[in-house]
Amino acid sequence: MMELSLVLAGILAIGFFSQWLAWRVRLPAILFLLLAGILLGPVAGWLHPEHLLGDMLFPVASLSVAIILFEGSLTLKFQELPGIGPAVRGLVTYGAVLSVILLAGAAHLLAGLRWEIAWLFGALTCVTGPTVIAPMLRTVRPNARIANTLRWEGIVIDPLGALFGVLIFEAIVSRREGHSLWIFLTTIGAGALMGYVAALILGALLRRHLIPDYLQNFGTLVAVLLAFTLSNELAHESGLLAVTVMGIALGNMRGVHIEDILDFKESLTTLLVSILFILFAARLTLPLPDGMGWAGVAIFLVAQFIVRPVTVLLSTIGSVLTWRERALIAWVAPRGIVAAAVSALFALKLDALGMNDAGALVPLVFILIIGTVVLQSATARPLARWLKVAEPDPTGVLIFGADRVSRAVAQSLVDAGFRVVIADDDWDGISAARMEGFSTFYGYPASNYAERHLDLTGVGRLLAMSTNRERNSLVSVHYRQEFGRERVYRLRIRPPTADKDRDAFATNLLAPPLFAEDMTHARFGALLDRGWRIKSTKLTATFDWPNFIEQYGSNTVLMFGVEERGALRVASAKRELEPRPGWHIIALVPPGIGVT
Repeated sequence: MMELSLVLAGILAIGFFSQWLAWRVRLPAILFLLLAGILLGPVAGWLHPEHLLGDMLFPVASLSVAIILFEGSLTLKFQELPGIGPAVRGLVTYGAVLSVILLAGAAHLLAGLRWEIAWLFGALTCVTGPTVIAPMLRTVRPNARIANTLRWEGIVIDPLGALFGVLIFEAIVSRREGHSLWIFLTTIGAGALMGYVAALILGALLRRHLIPDYLQNFGTLVAVLLAFTLSNELAHESGLLAVTVMGIALGNMRGVHIEDILDFKESLTTLLVSILFILFAARLTLPLPDGMGWAGVAIFLVAQFIVRPVTVLLSTIGSVLTWRERALIAWVAPRGIVAAAVSALFALKLDALGMNDAGALVPLVFILIIGTVVLQSATARPLARWLKVAEPDPTGVLIFGADRVSRAVAQSLVDAGFRVVIADDDWDGISAARMEGFSTFYGYPASNYAERHLDLTGVGRLLAMSTNRERNSLVSVHYRQEFGRERVYRLRIRPPTADKDRDAFATNLLAPPLFAEDMTHARFGALLDRGWRIKSTKLTATFDWPNFIEQYGSNTVLMFGVEERGALRVASAKRELEPRPGWHIIALVPPGIGVT
């Protein structure tokens, strides 16, 4: 028992380190998880999942994949599909079908897989998920049209690809077990019906507040696992379809707030993915079956240089994308969580049915994942620069906080020509910001949900201005890696004290304070109540910063400076600005002075 506990704790520790390392180097975590499993399993021979978990390996893997598919399906919003543009619609519809056909053909011809396994391979590897796209986009920094196209493709095709793969798997199982077409259709119907009914029941309980807040995450997890197991009892192998339909239905239900559930499921998915991928990779055998290594490399080359370019070329006909933008989109298509998790689970199930060549599914998928992630992560940024579709140094500003103080500061930056995104999980503040015309994000900007949905194209600074000191601290730490330590600031919640020990944690966790040493959120708001206003002025040789102070008073609070070349400078107690002629300065000035 002690040995099993030690091994499980070690797997968790290695999974955490892999996730942390991926965060540090801005690469998809799946790459480090798979490499860790390969090193622990087939290379070193230290980890043997079958010996470790025994008969529990299959149930644990099945339930974990069910949760992963539910979490992914929960993010698909029907109302967003019409607005994703012709290019994305093409990529996730006939482009995805074409990709499945070409990948299946490659797997059949190059790896010798029987057609039914080849079709399953094509369905599972046609998807690019947000968990691998988001880190790559942060590094590549393409223009907005490319970033939005790739991001939305990953978000939409993730659950759709999973659903496609489940349907093909159901067809294979039905045919393998001698089932009729009617039994196959019954299996599909049972899974879809069970998932939809489970979503209706859970949605009704959540909408009517019959489950207390602190039990909603627990209740949702129980509902997902019950739907999965009951569906499998009603119709063999229909559980994965049930949880996929359940997630899509619940995510599109009106009056059901799933933000907290989604955050919980994302955290749980991170844990499960870390464990599963290490275990799945550890099950690989080295050397690979005869010819599978070279076949996997050949399939990767076909996918990279033929399948993706052809599907992008045909899918983007009639779109506004230029040939340069299409070229970069055709290069970037990393595979991720759905392909790895579902392929490993299906391989286990098909192997139990006596399909010997199902064992080749996992190494071929893993080779494709590692190949696309490594090659594209290393080359996408230089290619974007060569194609001249990379964004210059990001000048936009992310503001955490949506109250009137944050909105007033945001408006001054928008007026100065900067892109501003206001992010907060306070619905009233976000609603007011939207009414005022700001770009907004409803959610906590340091969450996994934000990793998928928060569009940071062109954004390179953070101003943490919420009224919660601890959350400002966490956001600041999170975005130091994203933007750099010198581009993260926060507005004080309380003034500094004479006792330095009381603010000891701030020196390690918090960013430099905005504007003045004694400026706090409450004081800023009080000054606005007393009639102070934010003033923007261009300094000249005859009207420089001392002249500005002379006109508006020594109490003037300098906020920002915009250099002649357009660079934004942020005033801080730790980094004082010296405005020069030619700058535009933004300052908080007393009432009644300089008003004509």
